[in-house]
Amino acid sequence: MSMIGEYVRLTPAELERTIGDPAAGRELVDRLIEAELDEAPGPSRARCHDIDKTWQALDFLLHRAGFPVDIAYGEEQIPGADAWGYGPPRYLTPERVRAAVAAFPAFPHHALAEGVTPADLAKADIYPHIVWERGEPLEYVTYHYASLVEFFQAAARDGHAVVTWIG
Repeated sequence: MSMIGEYVRLTPAELERTIGDPAAGRELVDRLIEAELDEAPGPSRARCHDIDKTWQALDFLLHRAGFPVDIAYGEEQIPGADAWGYGPPRYLTPERVRAAVAAFPAFPHHALAEGVTPADLAKADIYPHIVWERGEPLEYVTYHYASLVEFFQAAARDGHAVVTWIG
C-alpha cells in the first residue's frame, strides 16, 4: 500500500468548521474528493490534489533549501482529529498559504534538486526507498512540486487554507 501526500483547499469557514468538528471536516473532504474524481481538474482549479509518494522527498529538498513554510506536512495539527490515513491532518492558514506562494519564486522547481542525487535520498532513508535505491531521477519530485505550486497559487488567489495528510 502506498503512502500518498494529500491536499485539500478549504475556505476559512470550512477550515474553522473542520477544526471544531474534525469528523464533519473529513466528511466534507471526502465529498470534495468524490466530486472531482471524474472531472480531474488541473491543480489551478482543483480543490483536492495529491503529490503521489513524493511528500517526504519534497520535505527533504525544501528543508535543505530553507523554504520558510512547511508545505509538505502542514504547520498546525487539527486538534482532536483521528488519523486521515497515516496520521492526523495538518493545515496552513490562508496567511501561511500566501507566505508560501510569496516564497515560491525563490525556489523554482527546476532548481529544487540541484546538487542532490537519488543516492542522497536513499542514504537519508527517504520514502519511497526503492525508487531512490534504483537511482530513478528526481524529476519525479520536481514535477509534483511544480503542480503543488500551482495548487497553492490557486488557494492563495481564492483566500483558502490548505489541509494536508498522508493517505
